[in-house]
Amino acid sequence: MAVTAFRWTNFLVRVVVAFALVFSTYNPSGHSWVHWFLESTNKLDPIILLSAIILIIGWAIYLRATARSLGFFGSLLVVALFGSMIWAMIFYGWLSLDNPSVLGYVALVLLSVLLAVGISWSHIRRRITGQIDVDDVETST
Repeated sequence: MAVTAFRWTNFLVRVVVAFALVFSTYNPSGHSWVHWFLESTNKLDPIILLSAIILIIGWAIYLRATARSLGFFGSLLVVALFGSMIWAMIFYGWLSLDNPSVLGYVALVLLSVLLAVGISWSHIRRRITGQIDVDDVETST
């Protein structure tokens, strides 16, 4: 029988994994897979290619789950929500455009949260509405 309880710790684990995925792929600090690849003299180094495949698998899992659970319209709404949050932070002076790396970090954090919400959305919706996805219903045969 599948475990149906979904707690904040479950969501927190998904957020941490999404942060690791996003920030290990690229971040403004210069310590990411993209920077490692671009600065490498041997682009076909097996470790670089292995890490690329691991990152692609992670992205595929998170993007597919987000696309299936939120859909295009839901993802668009979350992006609009986060975009308006960034706009408000800039408008009220909480975030400055003078330092583009800070804006980059904020965007990467929000992307990580989007992916975590996307991969958790079925559980969150079930907690809010009580509705069960078709994938969650067990068949007895």
